[in-house]
Amino acid sequence: MTAEAVQRGTQWLAQAELRPTRQRLALAALLVGDGKNRHVTAESLFAAVKEQGESVSLATVYNTLRAFCDAGLMQEVTVDGTRSYFDTNTHDHPHFYWEDDGHLTDAPAEDMVIARLPDAPEGAEIASVDVVIRLRKRG
Repeated sequence: MTAEAVQRGTQWLAQAELRPTRQRLALAALLVGDGKNRHVTAESLFAAVKEQGESVSLATVYNTLRAFCDAGLMQEVTVDGTRSYFDTNTHDHPHFYWEDDGHLTDAPAEDMVIARLPDAPEGAEIASVDVVIRLRKRG
């Protein structure tokens, strides 16, 4: 892990006022250390942190991702009832889910237009609209 990655991770945690524990720093450096947004599953992040030689349990990865989401650093994107991805880009935007290899990418938001939404039921308000466009290879 580079000093620059650790510095970016430290700043990312500080903006949400999260205490920079060793585990949080290791995960934050992997998530934002290169300055790019990414989509990860808990399992893929766990594999990446193990590859770095860090001692972090899968349960800690799940709990840390949840803390990052609760702090507004990430958003959870659910593609079906069994698989969640965690996205470091917290702005509203659509996603492509590539069914053939099970990965998630950003879709161009400027090309999407939602002309109308149904009214929320009595006593409720729309909190967000998640758009996941499923793709598969032709043929």
